[in-house]
Amino acid sequence: MDHSGAHPVKLYVYDMSRGMARQMSLLMLGKQLDGIWHTAVVVHGKEFYFVGEGINHCSPGGSSLGEPDFVVDLGSTEVPEEIFMVYLTSLGESTYRGDKYNLFEHNCNAFSNEVAQFLTGKKIPSYITDLPSEVLSTPFGQALRPLLDSIVINPGGSNITGQR
Repeated sequence: MDHSGAHPVKLYVYDMSRGMARQMSLLMLGKQLDGIWHTAVVVHGKEFYFVGEGINHCSPGGSSLGEPDFVVDLGSTEVPEEIFMVYLTSLGESTYRGDKYNLFEHNCNAFSNEVAQFLTGKKIPSYITDLPSEVLSTPFGQALRPLLDSIVINPGGSNITGQR
């Protein structure tokens, strides 16, 4: 196990609308959205993400979402895998338990943003974290909110705290 040096950190970005947001958002929301983003942090050879059952991981690109739409290079981290897993486990038992998931306020992108800052000191791109407020600022977004709040994204993978 490598205890030294820098480990690359990537943000995998998936468009949950599979291109529909780009085509329909202006018509439906009155503003252009390029995608409905789900993100995951890839470090130490695994992809980590927060979903309705907590913090999960899989091999990079190995969830039911397949390959990401694009990848953002977040730089590198000196944090070794053992320390990172202890950090993730504590998040998984507190702030990022499955029952804390909320599509708008506390979702995969909030998790990716927090983890990215822990690892690299850098945030993920604001066009990803600002998306919920962009949608909710529209009348259509407000009308859809009760429905959207009930959505839980679950692309599978293994739960880091072993909860199912």
